Amino acid sequence: MLVAENTVVDGRYRIINRLGAGGMAEVWCAQDTQLDRKVALKILQPRFAQDREFVERFRREASSAAGLQHPNVVAVFDRGEYDGTYYIAMEYVEGASLRDLVNRGMSVEAAVGVTRQILAAARFAHANGVIHRDLKPGNVLIDRQGRATVTDFGIAKAGVSEITQTGSVMGTAQYLSPEQAQGLDVTPASDLYSVGVILYEALTGHVPFEADSAVAVALKQVSEAPRPPSELNPAVPPALDAVVLRALAKDPANRFSSADEFEAALDAAERNPAAAPFETAVFGIPPVAPPESAEAREAAPPPPQTPPEPPGEDEDKRRRRWRWAIVGVLLVALVALAVWALTRPAHTTVPSVIGEDVEAATATLEEAGFEVDTNESRNAEPLGTVVEQDPRAGEDAEDGSTVLLSVSAGPGTAKVPAVAGLPVRKAVDRVDAAGFRPDTSERFSNDVPAGRAIGTEPEEGTKLERDSVVTIRVSKGSNLAAVPSVLGLQQEEAEAEIEDAGFIANVETEDSEEPEGTVIAQDPGPGGAVERGSEVTITVSTGAGSVVVTSVIGDSQQAARASLRAQGLKVRVEKQDVTSLDDDGVVIEQVPAGGSRVPRGTTVTIVVGHLAKSDTALPEEP
Repeated sequence: MLVAENTVVDGRYRIINRLGAGGMAEVWCAQDTQLDRKVALKILQPRFAQDREFVERFRREASSAAGLQHPNVVAVFDRGEYDGTYYIAMEYVEGASLRDLVNRGMSVEAAVGVTRQILAAARFAHANGVIHRDLKPGNVLIDRQGRATVTDFGIAKAGVSEITQTGSVMGTAQYLSPEQAQGLDVTPASDLYSVGVILYEALTGHVPFEADSAVAVALKQVSEAPRPPSELNPAVPPALDAVVLRALAKDPANRFSSADEFEAALDAAERNPAAAPFETAVFGIPPVAPPESAEAREAAPPPPQTPPEPPGEDEDKRRRRWRWAIVGVLLVALVALAVWALTRPAHTTVPSVIGEDVEAATATLEEAGFEVDTNESRNAEPLGTVVEQDPRAGEDAEDGSTVLLSVSAGPGTAKVPAVAGLPVRKAVDRVDAAGFRPDTSERFSNDVPAGRAIGTEPEEGTKLERDSVVTIRVSKGSNLAAVPSVLGLQQEEAEAEIEDAGFIANVETEDSEEPEGTVIAQDPGPGGAVERGSEVTITVSTGAGSVVVTSVIGDSQQAARASLRAQGLKVRVEKQDVTSLDDDGVVIEQVPAGGSRVPRGTTVTIVVGHLAKSDTALPEEP
């Protein structure tokens, strides 16, 4: 079965990109085309699809998680078969795994906060009869809001549906409880032990027990006491030390009885960090009673002076039986370790072949003693390039075992999707889902509302190599504006108004009797809706066909008439009585005034002074 980007699984889930792979399945990010949401699609690897136990484990993961609807438990939406294998559609959690956060380092507060959320998930699962059995940082996802989600219920136990045989061990050695390491029955206390290991690692950056092999780690889980977290991280207070150590008690009866009790202990440690009420529980030592007060000692009768009785026969038998049980467990573990060491196949470190051509990678691996299997996936890397390998480089694997290589089949081609009219976010998602790299370019559109896609470059339907850039043209809205009226304005003023409105002024001149520099026409006309950035043409008068009226004030009527007629103007004379001899016969007023620009042929009225005769008779001489 070939799963690659843009593959549609079961007619519904369009593959977007690969998220990762585990021992039995690959996880892909996919788009649910029916509900228009992203999901995490877990697909069982084809080589396990014929194995009844793996198929049952895969089916049980879907059933266990589907029955747990809780904010801290991954939601399962769907399951089915596709192309000879099986899949589960789950909630897509966008963020990082707790493993990533632990590797980067966590504060004490952050570690406790995440642990509380894991306990909430465990509490809900246990209340519904489900024991996870493989709690570890890699199975906890943290979204961008800090919400923790527990995943991978692939080996969960629900009631009597357990399919493994008695004595089998499933899970990850560093997080297994002692009873799991011995193949004994698991209980909710086993999950709480794993939560204790997670908290230990989140606080210190290390698991409590480390060794060169899973068997050696399991032996330590059964027989060794962990170092207090504060020895590795001095920021861990005594009370929190005690909580972690009680969670890691060897005997389930000495651990917290429930997730609620575990969380209550965290609350108490937060309220009083210096207290350490649980520190003896790891070793099963009964707590020492507090000393009596002086008053109580005085009031109590003196104890009888009799020698202590020897321990009873039953108590002595119990002690011997407990010692022999411990010796038996250690012997079994040592024998198992010896058998494993003597019979295990030879191991070789897997070389790195990522980035190599598949033929060269195959030769390298075969030379190292491995078998090679390949599958193809669409990828931006060149055709035939190894993009992933399982097991990863640097890991030890059995000689002769198979290394699975994911080989690039090239990006392939696809058609540019239609996005016209979509909101820009949906347009980007659609182009991305088609396998292209979306880019955006804004422009005005009188037909498409702002914030929506106008179209693409190249146009929709064009066949392109996947991973090519497809530019989405995005509308900035209408680009129309009203043209202002500039008729009668001077050229400079008119140009400024046109440019302020978002247009380009184009100036033409024309001979006119209007004063020079006056706008006598415009195109488009005032009030018209025109695209911003277009030209508005204005016609400006050159002043040809007009004259500047000469001032004739103070000139004689004859001289004034001659001057004005010489300019092509008509003259109209009016008389006005004056009393001063100086004003008699000269121009005392004119309209239009001197300096005015008027068309040739305009009539200029001049007012000429006329000395009035006196009505008073002079006295006769005697």
